[in-house]
Amino acid sequence: MNLSASKKAFTLIELLVVIAIIAILAAILFPVFAQAREQARQTVCTSNVRQLSMAVQMYLQDYDETFPIFYAYNTWDPIQNVPAPSGTPMHKGVEVELMPYVKNHLIFKCPDDQGGPSLYTTYQNDGCPNTNTYFDCYGSSYRFDHGVFTTIANESSQDNILYTTTQVVTLASLALPAETRLMRDEMMPWFGTNPSYGYIPGYFQQWHPRGGGIVFADGHGKFIVSSAAFDDEVVCPGGERSGQLDPNAASDGNPGNPPTYYWLCD
Repeated sequence: MNLSASKKAFTLIELLVVIAIIAILAAILFPVFAQAREQARQTVCTSNVRQLSMAVQMYLQDYDETFPIFYAYNTWDPIQNVPAPSGTPMHKGVEVELMPYVKNHLIFKCPDDQGGPSLYTTYQNDGCPNTNTYFDCYGSSYRFDHGVFTTIANESSQDNILYTTTQVVTLASLALPAETRLMRDEMMPWFGTNPSYGYIPGYFQQWHPRGGGIVFADGHGKFIVSSAAFDDEVVCPGGERSGQLDPNAASDGNPGNPPTYYWLCD
C-alpha cells in the first residue's frame, strides 16, 4: 500500500481561467471605485463652495453689503517688482480678504485642482514655477467673477496688471442675486472643448470630469454639470447672463469671440 499522498496541482488552463476571472472583476470594479472617489471629491468641492458662500455673506455684513476688492492670478507685485504668489507677504487675492471668515484656508482648494499650463511660466507672467495647483500658486482653486466684485483703480489687478477703473459693487446693486455667479471652479470640463471660453489653447487642464462648483451672490452654492446651466447664470450686476451676447461689445472693450457677457464680467 502506497502511503504517500499525491497532491493535485492546478493545470495551466485552470490558472488562466482564474486570471481571466480576476481581470474581468477588476475591469468591472475599478471604474466603480474611480467613480466613487470622484463623487467624494465632488462632495468636498460642493461643501467648500457652500462654506465660501457663507464667508462672503459675513464679509458683506461687516462692510455695508459691499463686495470684496477684486484680484486674480497675481504672482508678481507690479509696484515693488518682486514675486508675490500665494503665501508671500506681497500677495493679494480675494481669498486673503475672506480669510478672517473661514476656519481653514484649505476650503479654497478644490480636491480636483490639477493646475494648468499657465502655471509653468515665470512669476512676471502670472505663473508659479515648481507648483502644480492653482491653490498653491494663486491661493484659490476658485475663480472670483470680476463683474460682481469691487474694482479699485490702481489697486485691483489681474495677471499682475493693475486696473485703471473703479466700480464699487454692493448687494443692493445686483438685479438678480440668487442667479448671479459669484465664484466658480477655475476649470469646467466644457472649457476644454469650446474655444469661446478662452481656455484653449494654452490654459485648460481637466479637473472635475462632469462639471464644477458654483457660488451665487445670495449665499447658496451648488455643483453644476452642463455648459447650458453655466451660460444661463448671471455674471454682471445688471442681470446680464454669461452666454448672452454683449450688444455694446466695441464700446465695452469686450474681447470675446463671440463677445458674450462671460468675457466682460466673469
